Amino acid sequence: MYLFLTEFSSSIVQILLFTLIPLIWWLITDKKNISFFRWIGLKRIKSAHENKTAAWIAGAAIAFVILGAFDLYMLKDVQLATSKFSGLGVKAIPAVIVYAVFNTSMPEEILFRGFLLKRLSNKFGFTVSNIIQAAVFGLIHGILLFNTGINKAVPIVIFTGLIGWTMGYINEKKADGSILPGWIIHAASNLFSGICAAFLLI
Repeated sequence: MYLFLTEFSSSIVQILLFTLIPLIWWLITDKKNISFFRWIGLKRIKSAHENKTAAWIAGAAIAFVILGAFDLYMLKDVQLATSKFSGLGVKAIPAVIVYAVFNTSMPEEILFRGFLLKRLSNKFGFTVSNIIQAAVFGLIHGILLFNTGINKAVPIVIFTGLIGWTMGYINEKKADGSILPGWIIHAASNLFSGICAAFLLI
């Protein structure tokens, strides 16, 4: 219960922190033209595209869970964000779910795909902007691992950058700018990592 409450309170803080800059930017630039949630892409996917988008989400989630298993194996001796769930089994599942869905994926999707990608796209177009946000996303995830060796950090930068690029592509090109697909893919990947830690699967 303590771990669940810790993850829950941490999630609230993360969401507020990661939403603060986009919210301030929206208040200054676009408040009169569009609602905040639509501005960051926290909106429903058009029904005409739901089936194709669902296929893209499922395919990306499966691919990244498989690739993630290789990364987890490579980093099995490294302290990760999911290490707090290590060996706790079933009792860790509620905390893992909160961690995967609200503590990591939701705030990161708001900041990287909902804010950074969309704002950069207005200036530089989608292709360049998607590469930039994916590179920043990958570097932020890998930078903490550079002290464990470049051979471990670089693959994580590449892997998370690839995930970031794919989520940006699916959100903008297959889901009318909704960040829901990225949120689902991101949450699935983190859920897998958390469960692997909880049950010592890798």
